[in-house]
Amino acid sequence: MVTMRRRTLLAGLAATAGAGALTACAAGTTSAATTPAPSTSPGPSGSATTSASAAPILASTTASSLAPQSVTARFTPPPGTAPASPFAVGKRVFEFSRGADRPLPTTVWYPATGEAPASPDPADDARVATGRYPVVLFSHGLTSQPADYEAMLARWAQAGFVVAGPTYPHTSYGATDFDSSDIVNQPADASAVLDALLALSDPLRGILDEDLLAAAGHSGGGITTAGLFSARRDERLKAGVILAGTDFQGGPFTGTSAALLFVHGRKDKTVAYRAGHAVFEAVPWSRAMLSITDGGHVTQAGDFEATTATSTEFLRWALYGDVAARGRIPAAAQTGEVATLETDL
Repeated sequence: MVTMRRRTLLAGLAATAGAGALTACAAGTTSAATTPAPSTSPGPSGSATTSASAAPILASTTASSLAPQSVTARFTPPPGTAPASPFAVGKRVFEFSRGADRPLPTTVWYPATGEAPASPDPADDARVATGRYPVVLFSHGLTSQPADYEAMLARWAQAGFVVAGPTYPHTSYGATDFDSSDIVNQPADASAVLDALLALSDPLRGILDEDLLAAAGHSGGGITTAGLFSARRDERLKAGVILAGTDFQGGPFTGTSAALLFVHGRKDKTVAYRAGHAVFEAVPWSRAMLSITDGGHVTQAGDFEATTATSTEFLRWALYGDVAARGRIPAAAQTGEVATLETDL
């Protein structure tokens, strides 16, 4: 059975982000890495596959059953300062897995040495920059792959973040046994990838700040990310970015407070805007939502800058503790005058 590929978050951005923004995942150099045994860290990273519960994983794409919550546990990051200058960007691919039947090849974009071009141009196996940087785990959408989002993820890396994008075994583009319900297993996959990154014997490990971790994702990857803050809570995560997502099997947000940013098109016909907004209102922690006025399920050239700039400033604040970055979020949201912002950060 041939699965028709769904348009991805950055479809149509070749003119904006430059040639190569939508390159195949295999473009980078692959480095072998052995995934460690299941971790005893706070992440739910055991190797066993979890069966879907009675609640279908995609049941909330039309409306979410989560009840609105007041912000009762505000997230306050330790004060700090994000890097002021952009970095060159390197790219590696690591062959991780969770058990024998869940391969998780992971593309990593990271700050590298060298002069930073105006627009990121990731270089395979570039030498890592000096210093330590926060880590963002990015989950792709259904029938997508990490490279489809490179235009945005490379911008995050250029700003001083290490971004890791696993290719999930049953929901990615080209999966031989595609199964959308396998999203239920992806939060554990994501936590396992974080475990594997932090267990690397590689120069890249030296720049990872294990105390500053976040998760982000689009569509099915947004649902995966919601799971990491609810039913499959990974307590290591300080922040999350949910793009065109909804709740994870109706599970409420739980655990230590974090900061969450939602980005959703008001005209999304795949995951309804009202579903995403209801999930935003159900967060009891620091939260913000960027609503793309004429946006659909994927980011287009006209709203790419608003989405990327807002999410970058949000991550600078939530992970680096940069108060000035939080102050820049409203202006970033107004880029191009294509979106509105609700914020309770």
